[in-house]
Amino acid sequence: MVDKENYKYLFEIDSPADIKKLHGQQLKDLCEEIRQYMVDVISQIGGHFGGGLGTVELTVALNKVFNTPKDLIVWDTGHQAYPHKIITGRRDRLPTIRRLGGLSGFLKRNESEYDAFGAGHASTSISAALGMAVARDANKTDQKVIAVIGDGAMTGGMAYEAMNNSGIIKTNVTVVLNDNQMSIAPNVWQISNYFTEMISHPEYNKFKGAIWDLTGKLDSFGDRLRKVAARLESGIKAVITPGMLFEALGFRYFGPVNGHNVNQLVKLFEYIKDLNGPILVHALTEKGKGYKPAEGDVQKLHASTPFDKLTGKAHKKAGPPAYTKIFGEALVEIIKNTDDVVGVTAAMPDGTGLNILQNEVPEKYFDVGIAEEHAVTFAAGMATQGIVPVVAIYSTFLQRGFDQIVHDVALQKLHVVFVLDRAGLVGADGPTHHGTLDLTYLRMIPGMVIMAPKDEAELRNMLYTAVNYKDGPVAIRYPRGSALGVELKEGFDLLEIGKSEVIRDGEDVALLAVGSMVEYSKAAAEILYSKGIDCKVINMRYAKPLDTEVLEDVAAKYEKIITLEENTLVGGFGTGVLEYFSDKKYKNDILRIGIPDAFVDHGTQTELHRMLGIDPEGIVEKVEIFIRDKGIAQEVHA
Repeated sequence: MVDKENYKYLFEIDSPADIKKLHGQQLKDLCEEIRQYMVDVISQIGGHFGGGLGTVELTVALNKVFNTPKDLIVWDTGHQAYPHKIITGRRDRLPTIRRLGGLSGFLKRNESEYDAFGAGHASTSISAALGMAVARDANKTDQKVIAVIGDGAMTGGMAYEAMNNSGIIKTNVTVVLNDNQMSIAPNVWQISNYFTEMISHPEYNKFKGAIWDLTGKLDSFGDRLRKVAARLESGIKAVITPGMLFEALGFRYFGPVNGHNVNQLVKLFEYIKDLNGPILVHALTEKGKGYKPAEGDVQKLHASTPFDKLTGKAHKKAGPPAYTKIFGEALVEIIKNTDDVVGVTAAMPDGTGLNILQNEVPEKYFDVGIAEEHAVTFAAGMATQGIVPVVAIYSTFLQRGFDQIVHDVALQKLHVVFVLDRAGLVGADGPTHHGTLDLTYLRMIPGMVIMAPKDEAELRNMLYTAVNYKDGPVAIRYPRGSALGVELKEGFDLLEIGKSEVIRDGEDVALLAVGSMVEYSKAAAEILYSKGIDCKVINMRYAKPLDTEVLEDVAAKYEKIITLEENTLVGGFGTGVLEYFSDKKYKNDILRIGIPDAFVDHGTQTELHRMLGIDPEGIVEKVEIFIRDKGIAQEVHA
């Protein structure tokens, strides 16, 4: 996949111990080779890209100075850690990243001893690192603990909760802020670097310590001198650095520092590694650094399918548009014809389709940063004043806002529309991003309406229905990837809440499906018909409220009933059907087909569906077993 002859140092680096042998220009050359290797590999296979290009020097410097894996480096937003994987013994396996059986696209503790903490989402690193540092103190060991947080993760409230707690506990922990948002003006850069060198210099700190010791011997006059000195140092930091906030939280602040000067970083880390108490190093980096098509654009090539190495343009695939795009265009169409609907995202405009709203109706678009909990309650506040917020968040990320959905939205019966992209198995991003729990965690909330469209036309109508529903919160969940390619008509239809749709009639068995499983059920029913099993297929549309009228009809007509969902079998749609039948004391045999009670690894969606037996062929096999074993309801787990 790559020509090793183009690399002088990289293929001699089998662990961080090998980096410790390099110095000066050798370290710079290694950093450039890591970048080139990422371009060579990821351009061919796809993956997260821009964030990792920006962390190369940080990664090399940290592993040059600290004694990993004994010293613990906790990476936030794990997609930044491709360079970390490359230099920690996984270089040759990088071409397998995000593929079935290959490397995870994120940090994974059982993948490597160098992955101190699993990380697929943002703002967790400081909390985890502080916990490790406190455990180190309790265990009386001497590891250094470093959290690397960035790529927008400092917009998450959890990071500040952890920093506040760090300032109270005052144990030794280092936070490296990888600031790639270019929020500090260039004219501050050189002054800040000069100031950082000054305050990190051993002679400066020796002098500062001597003054502190001297003033301690001068009674009240010494106390006054100390206060003046403290004000002077704090004042300088507040004027020419953004460190006042971090100092107020109890951290000793160093920065901003050039995050792409590997030797400067090594020098700084060598000094601060033996300082006591919470330390914060503020490194300015550029997302996409070293690759022209990605430089200067924080969105471009954050993650990509395979792309042309020279231009950075992704290889286009023919086919229908993605569900994400269908949703984004439908929301814009609705907003342009109403006054009270807005869109809310948590730092994912492109990933959720709200970039379309951002471009076309920016005054109705709100990005709250990586702060899902805030997004939910922010939307609840708007809903109290007659605004209809459409909150678009990945299924797995909305889990962070569960308490807010319960207490701030549902309890007050507020009209907030939750749109859950990436519901079900998402593919290469793996278990941190699979949206396999949302039907379960939303179904238990009183008053919540839960919709799941079978195709893009139904998604449009469900969004329109949800916006016009006034009796409380509504959630719509749809899968990642391309839609089915059905014809889209102008305008929208208002759907009846809790009413299903018969897709195919049949005499032998009933298939009750929601969302993405409707299409699979249709395909399975055709195969089963050729085998002599006639299936009725019902698009249930709603996981809550259930269409009890159709359930009564099915219960009376069919001895055997199958429910199908791309959600965990624990507490999901099928469980809701079972509960209804149990309450009614019906004796029908019910088979539930869905995701087993386990975290599913990464692979393509097709591979995972096949592996779990929820693709059409897998459904056929399960139904045949169910029919053959008369009177026994089996759940076949992969």
